[in-house]
Formats: sequence, structure tokens, C-alpha cells
Amino acid sequence: MPYSNYIVLILTAIVSVLVGGIAGYVLRKKLSGKMLESSENLSVRIINEAKKEAESIKKEAILQAKDQLLKAKNEFEKETKGKKTEIENIEKKLRVKEDNLDKKLDMLVQKEANLEKREHTFLNKEAQLNDKHARLDTLIEEQKSKLEQIAGLSSEEAKNYLIQSMLADAKHEAAGKVRKIEEEASREADKKSREILAYACQRYAGDFVVENTVSVVTLPSDEMKGRIIGREGRNIRAIEAATGTDLIIDDTPEAVVLSSFDPIRREIARRSIENLISDGRIHPGRIEEVVKKVKTEVNEVIRDTGEKASFDAGVHDLHPELINLIGRLKFRTSFSQNVLIHSIEVAHLMGMMAAEIGLNVKEAKRAGLLHDIGKAIDYEVEGTHASIGADYARRFGESEKIVQAIGTHHDDGRTNTILGVLVQAADSLSAARPGARREMLESYVKRLSELEAIATSFGGVDKCYAIQAGRELRIIVENEKISDDDAVMLCKDVVKKIQDELTYPGQIKVTVIREMRVSEFAK
Repeated sequence: MPYSNYIVLILTAIVSVLVGGIAGYVLRKKLSGKMLESSENLSVRIINEAKKEAESIKKEAILQAKDQLLKAKNEFEKETKGKKTEIENIEKKLRVKEDNLDKKLDMLVQKEANLEKREHTFLNKEAQLNDKHARLDTLIEEQKSKLEQIAGLSSEEAKNYLIQSMLADAKHEAAGKVRKIEEEASREADKKSREILAYACQRYAGDFVVENTVSVVTLPSDEMKGRIIGREGRNIRAIEAATGTDLIIDDTPEAVVLSSFDPIRREIARRSIENLISDGRIHPGRIEEVVKKVKTEVNEVIRDTGEKASFDAGVHDLHPELINLIGRLKFRTSFSQNVLIHSIEVAHLMGMMAAEIGLNVKEAKRAGLLHDIGKAIDYEVEGTHASIGADYARRFGESEKIVQAIGTHHDDGRTNTILGVLVQAADSLSAARPGARREMLESYVKRLSELEAIATSFGGVDKCYAIQAGRELRIIVENEKISDDDAVMLCKDVVKKIQDELTYPGQIKVTVIREMRVSEFAK
């Protein structure tokens, strides 16, 4: 029992005694006689018992308090002893650390002294090196002056001479390496490419048809010209206004010539005039009615032609607008070659070449069929037909590979993809085959003259000849002025100038010939 509880019991006993005394006193006053005496006896007995009980409780409480104090003292001494031991251990550790810190401090002081010595030594060495550098600079300047006096050249002149010499050597060395690499690569590439192209050409048989670029309507008689012109020219004006073409009626017997930059308009005008002639009724109201009907027919022909072309080429899932563009190519010519036939031809060639080199055949045919769709609207939209075709292909959901091949099929190919290079090759094959294209004699002769003029504009050229209808340029150089390496660089320069300055179908091969002839006389 805790010490505080014993104190409470003692106080309770004392209070009980006091209460008993007071009660006895009161009872003694009030009761009389025997009751008072008995009450006093009872109170005395109660008081005595209370005193005895209080004494016993007090003794017990004192004993328990002493026991608690003794236990508390023992626990306190035990805890104090543990804390003292812990403090002693900490003091030992602190003394050890202090000793280590003193040792480290001594080492640091020693190192600092060594560093100061080394720094002093380094400064002395640095000063000596600076003196040596100054003496070397002076000696170099003296040597330069002596060399300039001996050679008769200033340092800048000598530097420029060395740079020019090194540039010339580097150029010759680079040209030699370029020639060697090109020879090694061309041996394999030429062999493989010839096999692929020959195989594709053998498998594809195209029609040798040349389309006319002028639309001519044949008349049953010259009297029909007057009916087409109409009273005061009202019929011809109505035809020109409705079709957007120009009618040329001259002295050509039984014929009317249609002129328009738009081949679709020209076709609508041709069909409309033929229908009017067969019908016999030619007046402004009838003209507008016939032209409207023919436009619908031509649009149907365009759509049917595009669908048939895509089916023949094996290209499916094309956007309807792209099919219409393909159909419009039926009425478009390029260098007198029908562009629709050319596009189908390119698609077939692309498929065969792609199969030979392991590319996606369907993707190759798609790129070949769509590569010239820009020509269907190049008279309506600004830009080259390649860029126009690429924009429309992207707009109507074609993949970036197809778009890139369409947009770069007339570029130099240095940044082109394999698919784009195949389009270039197939395009050149279709355009360059015999009978595919024809040109006016004047433009043909002019191109040959321009090719030869480009070749003769370079130094060291002795003779040059444009052969194979302008598809090959042979250049004979002077042996004394042009080395083998220079001939390689000359060939590349001529090719670059032709690409920059001339417009031509297909490709032009440039060959530089350099030979050495030695002659002696036997006497």
C-alpha cells in the first residue's frame, strides 16, 4: 500500500476519535444518570479502540513507508550507477576522439607547410618556364625573319602558298578516292540494275501511241462553218462562252480547230460540236443545253476511266477525288505522250521492279499510278506538278511514303527514299522508250546546242558531242591540261550545271574521255 494511503487512514482515525469525543460530551450533557455513564463508557471504549486501531494503522503505515523509501533508494542508486558508467564511457570516447583530432590537426599543419613549400617551388618553375617561352618566342621570330629573308616571302604569303598546295593535294586525293569508290560501287550496281530494268522491260509491253495535242472537229461540209458561226457570230460566241474554249475557223477545209489550255474544256467543246452537228439544230439555247449534257457525260467518263485505270494497275481503296484526278489524265498529254497511259505504265514497271528488290509491290504500284496526278490540275493550281500531286495525295489520306515519292520524283535523289528512286527510274523508262514522246525539231536542236555549250564552257575541253537524241553527252578533254582525277571532277561539274540550267525528259548521260597518244618515227 502506498505511503499516502496510510496517512489518510491515520487522519481518518483521528477524526473518528474527535467525533466520538464530541458525541460523548454531548450525550453526557443530555442524558442523565445511567445513560450518561453508559454512554461515557461506550465513548471511552470507542476512543480506546480507535486509538489502538490508529496506533496499529500508524505503525503499519510507517513500516510500509520505510519499505517504499528503501526500495526507491535502491532503485535510484542502481539507476545512478548505470548513468555514471555510461557517462564514464562517453568521456573515454570523447578523450579518444580528442586525441585523434589533435593528431589530424598536426598532420594538416604539416601538409599545409609542405604545400606552401611546393607552391613556392611551382612558382619558381613557372617563372623559369615563362622565361624559356619568352626566349623561344624571340628565337622563333628571329628564325622567321631569317626564313623570310632567305625565301623572299612573308609569313602570310608562305601560309597562303602552303594552304593552296594542301588544298590541291587534298582535291586530287579526294578525286582519286571518289573515282575508286564509284568504280567499285558501279560494277555491282550497274550489273544488278541492268538485270532488273531489262527484266521489267521484257515483261511489260506498252502501246507505242502518240497523242495529238490539238483538238480538231471534222465537219461534213464547209457550209457547216457558217452555221457554227451563226448570225452575226452569236452561235460561236455562245459555244466559246459555254465551253471556255476558243474556236478557230480558218481556211482549213471541213475542219474547226479548238484551242484551250484546259484539255477537259477542249474535250467538252469537241463533243458538244459533234452532237450539235449530228442534231442539226444550232442556236444559243440548244448550245447551252448540249454543253450541259456533255459536261455530265465527260464527268462520268472521267470517273469510269479513273476506276478502270486503278483496277488495271491493281491499286485499290483510292479516295474518289484521286480517282477523278487519274481519270482527268486521259485528256492530258506531256511531250505528246498521254499521261494516263504513262501513269499506268509506270505503275506496272514499279510493281515488277519492287518485286525484284523485295519492296512492297502494292505500295510501289500505288506510288507509280499517282506520281503524275498533279498534271491533271497544274493549269489551275500554282506550283510544279510534283508538289501539287504530293499536296493532293496528302490531303486525301495517302501515306507519307507515297507523298514523298510523288513530291520528289523529279529531284536529284540524294535525299530520296528507295520508293522515290524507283518512281524516278520507272518514270524515265516510260518516257524514254521509243515512240513514247516526240518534240519539235527546233526545241530538239536547241537542246543539243545547249548541251554542247555547257560542256565547252569548262576549261580543258577539246571536243564534245551530244548523241543518242540528246540523251548522252561525250566530252573529249586535253590530256596535258586535265588529269584522270580532274576528269572525274569535270564530269560531276558538267552534270550539276546541266541539272541546274536545262529542262529535259528522262536523264542525260555524261561521259568524259581522256586518252594519251605517243608517236615516234623509226628512221
